[in-house]
Amino acid sequence: MKILVVEDEQDLRETIRTSLLKEKFVVETAADFFSALDKINDYDYDCILLDIMLPGGSGLDLLRELKKLHRSDCVLIISAKDSLDDKVDGLELGADDYLTKPFHLAELNARVKSLIRRRQAKGDVTATIGNLVLYPEKRQVEVDGQPLTLNRKEFDLLYYFVVNPNRVINKMSLAESVWGDNIDQADSLDFIYSQVKNLRRKLKQIGATVELKAVYGFGYKLSEV
Repeated sequence: MKILVVEDEQDLRETIRTSLLKEKFVVETAADFFSALDKINDYDYDCILLDIMLPGGSGLDLLRELKKLHRSDCVLIISAKDSLDDKVDGLELGADDYLTKPFHLAELNARVKSLIRRRQAKGDVTATIGNLVLYPEKRQVEVDGQPLTLNRKEFDLLYYFVVNPNRVINKMSLAESVWGDNIDQADSLDFIYSQVKNLRRKLKQIGATVELKAVYGFGYKLSEV
């Protein structure tokens, strides 16, 4: 699951990022309005942590952009501005929750997980396609009730496919979903190829009624057989 942290205070941004990485999230960050705008225009996120006061613009304007794009990303506002008007404005623009600084990281993590649970299938904590059931929070997968053993990257890839069924996804988008801001640290495209190959083999061996298909020149898609 992928999180975007939009926060201009470097120490806090890195503290939040480190905490979320420990919870096994893929985390990207943005320190100002325009870098955040670029990211939300280019990528989808499971949850966006959004400060209101940003260099170059307002977090409320980013909320307006998300609304204009008809996006379903969860948004948790994190801001030192704790007036009622700010909270109301943020919630009316589509934010899902509001957390006032300073806050405990444990509470932040709990709220992020709660928002993602609510988002998944309108509150359903599983994602299903064919005879495959994926449990995002527990990071478990079952096929006809049988556990499917995956490594962390295989699980992240499968989750991305399951929430985007029958959609052709290019390799770079897959790499972004797995590595986030750390994409340059790995020979990512070759690694994606090998992980997809392993994932396809495991799905076939366990009798899944879904198939990972290569779409020549574009990428891959997951669909029911």
